[in-house]
Amino acid sequence: MSVAPTTTKEIQYSPCIELRDSQGLAPLGIVTNLVWHEDPRHLLFMLSRYKFVAKMIERRKRLLEIGCGDGFCTRLLRQAVPQVVAVDFDPVFISDAQARNEARWDIDYRVHDILDGPVAGGPFDVVVSLDVMEHIEEAHERTYLDNIVAVLDPTGMAVIGMPSLESQVYASERSRAGHVNCMSGPDLVASLERYFRHVLLFSMNDEVVHTGYHKMAHYLFAVCTEVRSER
Repeated sequence: MSVAPTTTKEIQYSPCIELRDSQGLAPLGIVTNLVWHEDPRHLLFMLSRYKFVAKMIERRKRLLEIGCGDGFCTRLLRQAVPQVVAVDFDPVFISDAQARNEARWDIDYRVHDILDGPVAGGPFDVVVSLDVMEHIEEAHERTYLDNIVAVLDPTGMAVIGMPSLESQVYASERSRAGHVNCMSGPDLVASLERYFRHVLLFSMNDEVVHTGYHKMAHYLFAVCTEVRSER
């Protein structure tokens, strides 16, 4: 059996060995592990979505993520915002995220179903919710949005992301099983404009975000500001 080298040939890579030996190798999350196993490229797409959002929310102070899953991508948000609360309705995912949490990043992971009520600890100056709204039945859509704006500072920002309705003909059977409320771009904007005065729509294909034709987008982002007092 061969023995693994204990030093790197170039000195600038020695921290790789030091971190491995002092802290171990970082594991993927329970969801991202499945993605990496089945479709490695999709993990890049997930990280690209969070990287885009992280750039949009820089200089914010307190962030709430709704639907964080296993929390693997949440660290990109924490890199941009100093205080992050991340919730998901599935205890399996939150337990996994908590087990991998690190003091350096200090993310507050909680079990919470957004349809049960607002998340405690507001107000937040930014709310992020990716790949959640399409899982919310249309009959409960207003409850979802009501509970978001209930904890969002009136001057804050919300970023909502979902696969486009047009993309669903290409989605896997397992993915489609949970997607009960995908929308086209104009319909997503119309739903969010009931709650926000300004809704900016972005399209995404693979890892590229753009302002192109929404019907050719695989994924949609809505960046929302200025909560309406009347809804």
